[in-house]
Amino acid sequence: MLEKSAPDTSASDTSEPGKPLPNKVSSFKEGIFDSLPIAIGYIPISFAFGLSATKLGFTPIEAIFFSCVIYAGASQFVITALLSAGMSLWVSALTVMAMDIRHILYGPALRYRIKQKLSEKKTVIWAFGLTDEVFAAATTKLIKDQRSWSENWMMAIAICSWLSWVLGTVAGAILGNGYLNSYPAVEAAMTFMLPALFLSFLLASFQKQHTYCITASLLGALVGITFFSIPIAILAGIMGGCLAALLQTKNTQSNANTLHD
Repeated sequence: MLEKSAPDTSASDTSEPGKPLPNKVSSFKEGIFDSLPIAIGYIPISFAFGLSATKLGFTPIEAIFFSCVIYAGASQFVITALLSAGMSLWVSALTVMAMDIRHILYGPALRYRIKQKLSEKKTVIWAFGLTDEVFAAATTKLIKDQRSWSENWMMAIAICSWLSWVLGTVAGAILGNGYLNSYPAVEAAMTFMLPALFLSFLLASFQKQHTYCITASLLGALVGITFFSIPIAILAGIMGGCLAALLQTKNTQSNANTLHD
């Protein structure tokens, strides 16, 4: 009777115990697949923007131009509302810049985790598309496995996300230019989509560690809109939340140092 010999794994398994096997670099095709959740979320919001912009008096071309060039989500709703209310272009632009100043931190935070050498041409493309959602997807991928990151993968996510936002705007701008007059319920629902989205974010953020920041933001915005104007209210809300976050962080660090001593 022949006995079965143990399989020789010396040639097939050369990895050390406990050491992860190298993974292949993420491809452009995988980036397209990974961008689908972002695109699904972008299309209805950008549709609502195109609809809102045309209702505020902007032409479909102007609405599409905002999405192609600014590509800033909620900031597009704000700048179209401010411009339609008669605010100057400079005040509207400064307000939007204050809202999106957090994007300055995305590039350095992402570059810190990238070990490979970057191509300038490719970096310009995906850096333009580095929105909140794209940044979250990229950092999640890097934290999970740094070696699987690639610029082609990043470009695919950025390009597909941008295209979905532009296509949604095109649909909203065209249909909002008189085509939805026969469907007032649909038009009202799409117009309320962005306020509903931000209301859900606000309700979800009501946690103990965020209480001071939210309270300071709301108070700043309330004072600004009561005594000044909407742009001042936005700026006051942003500054109030930032100052509260800084003070809370400082107090937390002081308490931690006290306990450590």
